[in-house]
Amino acid sequence: MPAREMSTVWEDVAEWWQEKFTDGADPEYVEQILPLVAEELAACRPKVVLDVGTGEGQIARLANELGATVIGLDPAAAQLAEAAARGGGPAYVGGAASLLPLRSASVDAAVACLVFEHIEDVDTAIAEIGRVLRPGGWFLFLLNHPLLQTPGSGWIDDHILEEQYWRIGAYLVEDTTEEEVDPGVFIPFVHRPLSRYVNAMAAHGMLVSRMEEPPPPPGFLARAEEYREAASIPRLLYLRAVKT
Repeated sequence: MPAREMSTVWEDVAEWWQEKFTDGADPEYVEQILPLVAEELAACRPKVVLDVGTGEGQIARLANELGATVIGLDPAAAQLAEAAARGGGPAYVGGAASLLPLRSASVDAAVACLVFEHIEDVDTAIAEIGRVLRPGGWFLFLLNHPLLQTPGSGWIDDHILEEQYWRIGAYLVEDTTEEEVDPGVFIPFVHRPLSRYVNAMAAHGMLVSRMEEPPPPPGFLARAEEYREAASIPRLLYLRAVKT
């Protein structure tokens, strides 16, 4: 998908995102993502936080509540307008991850939550994160798990072999797939193997110091009957990388 189309997709789905995934509507955010980010920020104690792909600002507001000065960055004007309307203290700015409007070594922590699976120029974006982080700064990187969310993956109930298993698609193939995530809502996802991200971080001075693959939280399993048999299959990947 051309970069222009990718950059405008969140303008088109902003209202849908705000309704489905904020203000306590999504159990994965409430029970898993926000507590994990809060735990990491509390451990890091950053003075300045950059929230890349801030959307309507729920992670930016969380960081601000923990005492940080927060910059929320997003390419979608519709998301930034809603973030500003909800207030909470962060400063919001329009822009792309591949060209951060910040000075080098100016932030103590950067957060990217479910963002990089929608970024095409991954190497430039990760280089920019490395540029703006101060030495010792943390990169909090949350992603739809690239192994288990590979296109073509899913829970298989094989009635012929009488067994159930999780099928993994072509994991090593980098691919952009436009998925219908809700009736009439189409979002492109860029799949890459995990090594692609880790090596790019390392190339720009960010070394992984923590990795988490949490199981789907109870609230999600209660709403997704088809996942109950796959409760041991993580949907989320978390990496903490530290700038050397």
